[in-house]
Amino acid sequence: MTAHTSPLAFTTRLLLASCAAILLASCSPAPDARPGKPTGGDFVLQGPKGAVDTKAFRGKLLLIYFGYVNCPDICPASLAVMNQVINTLPPESRAKIQPILISVDPARDTPDKLASYTAYFHPELIGVTGTPEQIAAAANAFGAGYVKQETRADGSYAVDHCANTYVVNKNGKLVATVPIGMPADEVAAIVRQHL
Repeated sequence: MTAHTSPLAFTTRLLLASCAAILLASCSPAPDARPGKPTGGDFVLQGPKGAVDTKAFRGKLLLIYFGYVNCPDICPASLAVMNQVINTLPPESRAKIQPILISVDPARDTPDKLASYTAYFHPELIGVTGTPEQIAAAANAFGAGYVKQETRADGSYAVDHCANTYVVNKNGKLVATVPIGMPADEVAAIVRQHL
């Protein structure tokens, strides 16, 4: 603490730095991560109304997030920012965006559970799941790490996962990776740039 920093300001900065460190610690590297820059890629996973194929969304900007229904904090915060960003845009721009949540917990996240969960964040957000192999392939393509933790005595478990949002343009190309903690106005600028 310097002579010009109040104790309250110092405590606030320390608290924010601690929170940032905790959030970043939840981003685990993928066990099979490919070297080099992730390129993204198309996938077909199961949503509440059947197969969801990203090729069917050509012409739309995709906002892709890897998370899970039982995530206690990072997923709700990230999806709330996604909702905020989408809702700041005019209706004609919102119509050109498709948000997608890919579950990293396929054992517990059924399409119906994902539909109930995503409804809390945005009406257009689609939750998708698949086999562990399908989820791993999609995550690997985007460079999204996740690791299931040991099951606790009560049967519950957590899944540590990277909290990036992946921006895929209307031609199906990964054009931006948005880290957790980026202010919503900066995320909105990235989205507008690629619409």
